Amino acid sequence: MKIATRGKQKSLPGFKDLYASLLRGYAKDESEGFLGQAYALGRRALTERKSLVEMVSVHHEALQELVLKEIDERRRTNLLRVSSDFFAEFLSPYEMAQRGFQDAVTALRQLNETLEEEIKRIAYSVHDEAGQLLVAVHLALADMSRGLPKPQQKQVGQIEQLLKQVENHLRRYSHELRPTILDDLGWIPAIRFLAEGISKRANLAIHVRSTVPRRLAGSAETALYRVVQEALTNAVKHAKARNVWIHAWKEKRIVCCSIRDDGSGFVPRKVQTAAGRKGLGLIAMQERINAIGGTLHIESRPGQGTELLIRLSQEGSHADSHRAGR
Repeated sequence: MKIATRGKQKSLPGFKDLYASLLRGYAKDESEGFLGQAYALGRRALTERKSLVEMVSVHHEALQELVLKEIDERRRTNLLRVSSDFFAEFLSPYEMAQRGFQDAVTALRQLNETLEEEIKRIAYSVHDEAGQLLVAVHLALADMSRGLPKPQQKQVGQIEQLLKQVENHLRRYSHELRPTILDDLGWIPAIRFLAEGISKRANLAIHVRSTVPRRLAGSAETALYRVVQEALTNAVKHAKARNVWIHAWKEKRIVCCSIRDDGSGFVPRKVQTAAGRKGLGLIAMQERINAIGGTLHIESRPGQGTELLIRLSQEGSHADSHRAGR
């Protein structure tokens, strides 16, 4: 952290001088040219990821220097006025970026909701429509087998066993696509159900613990469920973990959820910037949590497992007062 701060401080002196020079020029003649340069400098600051706190400090220092050099009281007052206009123009790229971010988050939230509705439709179709077709096949096979010799009846029985396996797989896929328990009971019971299924199939010990007493908004519960689902998939396919610990708790008005495994681990920055399924999965998790106003922190090192920490404000997140399970 200290190294990053030093790097920023080294890059600021030249920036400060340029800002002070442009502000001084605008204070003299208030021309549109200087405002244009202020806007361009603001875009540069945004591109270089300079923080608003840093930029306020730069403006304050430049203005303080100009004010201290000015003796005339009227000119000082005018200097404060024009510096406000200059600084507002300088910050306009930040304002536009913030609006763009808010629009993107809104669009992302709507996209996630649309996808979830489509997933729900597909899950119900797989469960109900495919289930009805399988029932019809079972009845047809039963009618056909009545007039067959015993060897053929045995073969029909084997086919029915295979159909039952297909039916079980379809039911499981339907539940994992969009478990009805998520809508009916909430994200904690849905995660317990998901963990139980994955634990049996992958021989993975998954420990779920929660002290969150209330349900959250539907969009928040869906996002949390999807992130946990993706994390468990990564733990099985990529990390080759033996244990996963899922812990949900509350800190004042913040809901926290930790997903930790003892797998192979990785370097988060390399994975997030590289192409591939795992990198896309991490990005998708981040976007889902961003869309509901939360934060996702990834802590991982090669050979030392991975931990995902989600923090989400409860403001406006309660759907009802039902308990989500302990």
